[in-house]
Amino acid sequence: MQANIPAIKLDQVHLTLGNGASKVHVLKGVSLAIEEGESVGIVGPSGSGKSTLLMVMAGLERIDEGSISLAGENFSNLNEDDLAAFRGKNIGIVFQSFHLIPNMTALENVAVPLELAGRDDAFERAEFELNAVGLGERLSHYPAQMSGGEQQRVAMARALAPQPKILIADEPTGNLDETTGGQIADLLFQEQKQRGMTLVLVTHDSGLASRCERVLQVRSGEIENAAPLAESKSQAAQ
Repeated sequence: MQANIPAIKLDQVHLTLGNGASKVHVLKGVSLAIEEGESVGIVGPSGSGKSTLLMVMAGLERIDEGSISLAGENFSNLNEDDLAAFRGKNIGIVFQSFHLIPNMTALENVAVPLELAGRDDAFERAEFELNAVGLGERLSHYPAQMSGGEQQRVAMARALAPQPKILIADEPTGNLDETTGGQIADLLFQEQKQRGMTLVLVTHDSGLASRCERVLQVRSGEIENAAPLAESKSQAAQ
């Protein structure tokens, strides 16, 4: 019987950014495996490499050494075009800054990436996803006409629309007040569970991280603690 292939696997990943005196060894031999359908929080101090680790998982940063694979697909085997196509089908990304196009409506912001990917049902799919995140009444509104929480819901709908296997979120509640951030977090975990997606989440919010099944502590480009959260808590209590 064949063993399950991890949703995300990194093996001895190194990444250096910058040149000359400004060169920084950001990731230092990171290895980890994240299972299909698992939720994982990544925490650590500013500058520890946690957001860079997320970008590496999404194929938005090319690594110097090691290997990274998603659903068994080794990123080093893909050119930029193939990697972009793979990411568009398999990975949804939610950023702290919503990255919506200001002169497009909520519906267009979600539908246009689907159109560019060749989906015939782009606008129907976009409307479905906006309804799923509670914005069925705001389809024709522009980003400037929406609150921060509503804009992040549009960004989530856009990330969910291709029906990705993996959802990556970088500080998804970082620009929101506590109440709105809590609503977005509830929606994030609700959709992850309903769809069976793998969720990888970077956050400074320990409360948000604690909702994940596992928390990775990143410091100085290395993973210090990859234990399941329940085990981490029991160790801390001892």
